[in-house]
Amino acid sequence: MFFSINRTFLHFSTVAAFCLLSVNAVAQNNKKHLFPVPDQIPDTGKVGFPVMPVTQDTGQYLTLRQCIDYAMVHQPALNKSLINVDIAHTTNSINLAAWLPQVNATGNVVHYIQQPNNSISTGNTTGTTGTTNRSSYSNTFIPELSVSQAIVSPNLLYAAKSAPLLVKQAKQLTDSTKIYLVTSVSKAFYNVLLTLEQINVLKEDTTRLGKNLRDAYHQYKGGIVDETDYLQATITLNNSDTQLKQAKENLVPQYAALKQLMGYEAEKQFNVSVDTLQMMNDIRIDTGKQLQYQNRIEYQQIETRKDLQKQLTNYYRYAFLPTISGFFNYNLQFANNNFSNLLSNSYPSSTVGLSLSIPIFTGFARTHNVHKARLQEQLIHWDETDLKLQLYKEYTTSLAGYKSNLYSFEVQQKNVGMARRVYFVVNLQYKQGIVAYLNVITAESNLITAEINYTNSLFQLLSSKIDLQKAMGDITY
Repeated sequence: MFFSINRTFLHFSTVAAFCLLSVNAVAQNNKKHLFPVPDQIPDTGKVGFPVMPVTQDTGQYLTLRQCIDYAMVHQPALNKSLINVDIAHTTNSINLAAWLPQVNATGNVVHYIQQPNNSISTGNTTGTTGTTNRSSYSNTFIPELSVSQAIVSPNLLYAAKSAPLLVKQAKQLTDSTKIYLVTSVSKAFYNVLLTLEQINVLKEDTTRLGKNLRDAYHQYKGGIVDETDYLQATITLNNSDTQLKQAKENLVPQYAALKQLMGYEAEKQFNVSVDTLQMMNDIRIDTGKQLQYQNRIEYQQIETRKDLQKQLTNYYRYAFLPTISGFFNYNLQFANNNFSNLLSNSYPSSTVGLSLSIPIFTGFARTHNVHKARLQEQLIHWDETDLKLQLYKEYTTSLAGYKSNLYSFEVQQKNVGMARRVYFVVNLQYKQGIVAYLNVITAESNLITAEINYTNSLFQLLSSKIDLQKAMGDITY
């Protein structure tokens, strides 16, 4: 009886095991139908993009200093500002030309259709045929040479005192353009480097994921794991490929922006180059240095505006001064009844003297102009006050940004080392069958995030350093 029961139990167990295997086989077939797995291992060695630089390799590599130097020669905005300096010099020469003697020559040829009754000339002239009156001639030609020399002139005094300030103003505009170029070219250069470094990081990530995909495939074919590990590895690799493609495409407009700031020809190509060790040494700056307003070009420009406005106020204040100039006139009068003999006789005359002009009453225009100029001085004063507040805000903002980015950089630098160690350990544990593949995905995600964050923090730190140098007026060019 006991033997019969054992045989029955054994038969039942065999049937149950067979059913269970059948159910598992159906489930596996359904899974394969829902998530088809290829029979051949994919070629993950071809995943990714060519080695950087992504742009056409022309053999020309430019450092940041070389990019800035190139911009200082070829950038259109800077060249326009340099031309404006020459225009300021030329304008001053035009305005001050009135201090030099002014020489003019005039001449009038007159034919009298009807003789006037009164003589228009002075005195009689004795010619070879006797005494004649010049008013009796029907044809006259009177050339005149006039020379004038300004001695006292409020307009010229104002032009003379304003001339160096106008040149100074034009040069300060050029300096402002240079500072903008140094700042903008540096940031654009770092943006290109950031994208290139992100591409390198993503390429390394893609290579790791490709190796993980091959390992997961072999483990799946060996029956160690199911197909979900392989599918998860494929998804992660596809996501990394997508990020790599996006980074590569973003590099093209960033190069275009750098070329525009440099004034570099669009059809030509170049690659960026950087000394990594020098770049790492240059990330720190003295944060204890205090803001000096006079170092900022904007403050220097407003000081020049104040000086120009003071000169304008003085001009209106002393507008009652007389205008004095000396003159010398010399003319020859030719007269004859026959036009063909018009130049046969001449009657010279010359004069010399001083010209004086004094504004006595101008309808209170001078008083109103002085009042208006003083009000404009007050406007510039308030502009200066507002500018100081803006400069201080810019300084404190850039200083806080630099300090926070420096801290973030130091933290991210540590995170990269720890993330690499974690990924190495977890990946080794997965190969030994200790942990699930989900742990590998998490470790890989943390590693790529740490590497990208580290790269971003580095170039954000460099960019914030440039902002801080600009805020303190320490940009050199």
